[in-house]
Amino acid sequence: MDHQPATLPPHILLFPVPIQGHVNPMLKLAELLCFHDLHVTMLISEYCHSRLLRHGNIQSRSLLNPAFRFKTIPDGLPEDHPRVGVRALEAMPPNVTGPLFSELMTSTSCLASETRRPVTCIIADGILSFVGGFALEKGIPIIYFPSISACSYWACFCIPQIIEADEIPLKGNGMGLLVKSIPGTEGFLRRRDLPSICRANDINDPPLQFIKTECRKNLVAHALVMNTFDELEGSMLSHLRTHFPNIYTIGPLNTHLRTRLATEMTTSSSSSSTSSGSFWEEDRNCLRWLHSQPSKSVIYVSFGSITVMTREQYMEFWYGLVNSGQRFLWVIRPDFIAAGEDGESQIPVELEEGTRQRGFMVGWAPQEEVLAHPAIGGFLTHSGWNSTMESITAGVPMICWPYFADQMVNSRLVSEVWKLGLDMKDTCDRVTIEKMVRDLMAVRKEEFQQHVDQTAKMAKRAVSEGGSSYCNLDRLIQDIKSMIVVPHRSSERELTL
Repeated sequence: MDHQPATLPPHILLFPVPIQGHVNPMLKLAELLCFHDLHVTMLISEYCHSRLLRHGNIQSRSLLNPAFRFKTIPDGLPEDHPRVGVRALEAMPPNVTGPLFSELMTSTSCLASETRRPVTCIIADGILSFVGGFALEKGIPIIYFPSISACSYWACFCIPQIIEADEIPLKGNGMGLLVKSIPGTEGFLRRRDLPSICRANDINDPPLQFIKTECRKNLVAHALVMNTFDELEGSMLSHLRTHFPNIYTIGPLNTHLRTRLATEMTTSSSSSSTSSGSFWEEDRNCLRWLHSQPSKSVIYVSFGSITVMTREQYMEFWYGLVNSGQRFLWVIRPDFIAAGEDGESQIPVELEEGTRQRGFMVGWAPQEEVLAHPAIGGFLTHSGWNSTMESITAGVPMICWPYFADQMVNSRLVSEVWKLGLDMKDTCDRVTIEKMVRDLMAVRKEEFQQHVDQTAKMAKRAVSEGGSSYCNLDRLIQDIKSMIVVPHRSSERELTL
């Protein structure tokens, strides 16, 4: 670093887990950092990079902004690995990716070049602890970015206490009981609302132990960055700050980026648009269909980039949507139906007719544009954190059908804490689906809309000039800039695993 010209800006390495829902917020963070005259290198898997090149506009964005560049790394999976469902989490095994990462950073002198200083700091996904080990060894500040809600992260962090209190393993028992061992959640979080890894039948279950360990290893971080805002999750953040004093809440990232571009960019509107980080080709015909629908009459249905359904579940959802009598726009990925269950079978006439009259199906959709469309009145979602934040900022109430991981916690927050919709967790039958769609879109429409409108306004204030997230991003930028002046000292906090 000492041999680099003093005029070179700080250089940040971003390293997400190679999953759509983790890559997207990291891309938005990259744009915000570049917007503040910082150099950014985003390290992603070769598989993710190929998907982004094929279906997103990231190539044009990186050409327009020389401060941004990609570097690729293998994800440690064979080419024929499906990378769908929970198996997508098998990517980046530490014993494989850790040595590859160290070799890359060492062989490239921490990604330095004539025009770019060595990496000033690393912002890595919260479950990539091997990155922190390398960073501390080399004296590089490490910032972790858990791409989940503060409440979900706090629940994961408290897994040792949950085990000690004998509240897990669940083994299917007492699912409706309130959890008492997570401070701040005693009044609303049930055992069934814990992250899905807690549903293991053995406390030595590898995924459970992995998350338990990874969260505690985050304690070495210089700071945490989180895609949330203080006004939404203040209570959970106060508990987290007892362990992580330096937390930068800069969300909702999607709205924050648009706000900064709209208020501060002086170039043409074409260059002020944000990146598309889609792994699938977006079918924009759905927007034309929405243009022909009445205001707030359509429920948007999308279960994200990982959820996999059985054919039986798929048919239950289809019947529930058609029987509700509501208009619907449904995203059905090519790999949405579980392998071996997607064979062609005759579709009942009533489903074909109901869909033709009131529905529209696509393989993938430009979700933020869809949620912002005036025809959308509700969102049937898997409760991924990105989708939840996008729905909140668009002012769209939700029906939550969580699939796994943090989604279990998020759906409870939406229904019980924030009153922004309904939680359909652990249920998949056409009668319940029909009733909940009608409740959201008609029976309780005004009640939910009032709550989401208030929360959307709160979110937009947070990312506006002077708002909590706006100020936190400015603090983060200044913190990073100070790292090239003040030598970083590795954290002396001890880990208790």
